[in-house]
Amino acid sequence: MLICTGYGTEAADKPLEKLSFKRRDVGEHDIEIDIQFCGVCHSDIHFSRNEWHFTEYPAVPGHEIVGRVKSTGAGVTKYKTGDLVGVGCLVDSCRSCSACQSGLQQYCEQGQPGGTYGGFDKIVGEPTKGGYSNKIIVDENYVLRIPENLDPAAAAPLLCAGITLYSPLRHWGAGPGKKVGIVGLGGLGHMGVKLAHAMGAHTVLFTTSPGKVEDAKRLGADEVVISKDPAQMEAHLASFDLIIDTVSANKDIEPFLVLLKLDATLVQVGAPEHPVPVPVFPLLLKRRSISGSAIGGLPETQEMLDFCGKHNITADVEIIPIQQINEAYERMIKSDVKYRFTIDMASLAD
Repeated sequence: MLICTGYGTEAADKPLEKLSFKRRDVGEHDIEIDIQFCGVCHSDIHFSRNEWHFTEYPAVPGHEIVGRVKSTGAGVTKYKTGDLVGVGCLVDSCRSCSACQSGLQQYCEQGQPGGTYGGFDKIVGEPTKGGYSNKIIVDENYVLRIPENLDPAAAAPLLCAGITLYSPLRHWGAGPGKKVGIVGLGGLGHMGVKLAHAMGAHTVLFTTSPGKVEDAKRLGADEVVISKDPAQMEAHLASFDLIIDTVSANKDIEPFLVLLKLDATLVQVGAPEHPVPVPVFPLLLKRRSISGSAIGGLPETQEMLDFCGKHNITADVEIIPIQQINEAYERMIKSDVKYRFTIDMASLAD
């Protein structure tokens, strides 16, 4: 077994602190990665604090991982020592269901047993531990190639925030001639604006905060709508091909549904705590749809990374040492970051 150093927690009500834990040895098709940077996702907070009610402790979060290949198993063919690679939300899946066979591992019909953290390592029979760590061992089929032209610290959030927005944009055909709305300018929303703009769509950012208008335009928004202003909302009635809602707060979705064209879709990627009431008539009158989307499979995630490499797209990040992770969690809860935290894992040695 490989002894690793990282940051994790022993209980839902305890802060994250330095700890040691074991990972499996490098198998025939495994890659050993020296982790350089790990993005901080709001899911990490939910997991650490057992807000999803499945956390087993000790818990080590982190699923936006970028590093260099240190060693490979004898059967590895896709990567070599020194390659810049990434690991996202999945390190395994059943590999045999129709979703996995189609490259849609995020929708594995066996229930996604292979989460990067909080999943189950079938080889050692223990819960998986994430990227707040110096090293990780991952099957080569769940490792991604990071374009060398991208800043690795700013590329880390692409492994979750980036693919979470890229997947619905790609699936629902964002591109030239399409009008796309992004609701919310946070860690997810700012990636949505950048990606939709790069795809060639007319990109509109919806926000409740007038103070975010200029930043949204800097990121690539063609227009910014203050969603609590009825007049601004009414000016866009029945004009959108696609709206992606990144906000996790509960709200009335009818004002956004009526902005959709005939046969257009509102996609939910934010996850509100309580069920969202769905008004039926806005759906009936123009055959509109409400849908959801979760991250992306391995092929689509690699496609997203290559797209970002081509267009030089990364997240806007604030780099922190691992010793500041508990403070970063509190700041995230207050939306006090533009727009993602990335941990410099070299700080583990301090």
